[in-house]
Amino acid sequence: MFYVYILESVNDNKIYIGYTNDLKKRIIKHNNKKVKSTSYRLPLRLIYYEAYQSEIDAKVREKNLKYFGQAYSRLKTRIANSLKTC
Repeated sequence: MFYVYILESVNDNKIYIGYTNDLKKRIIKHNNKKVKSTSYRLPLRLIYYEAYQSEIDAKVREKNLKYFGQAYSRLKTRIANSLKTC
């Protein structure tokens, strides 16, 4: 399985979007400062993920969420309550 995931910084509420084939391991890496792009935003919490059979599908979804505002805006509307729990 491949996962597209969204992490939120507990400190500044900034969002990080990524994809991986091992979600648990990747979150641990993020929170142990092993991912440069999020190392200064710790701690991070997982607020959303999607699972895919295909790596290509996961990459396409990640790219759509990162670079196409409409897809990201729709997702933020769907998970609005999850974003408020911090």
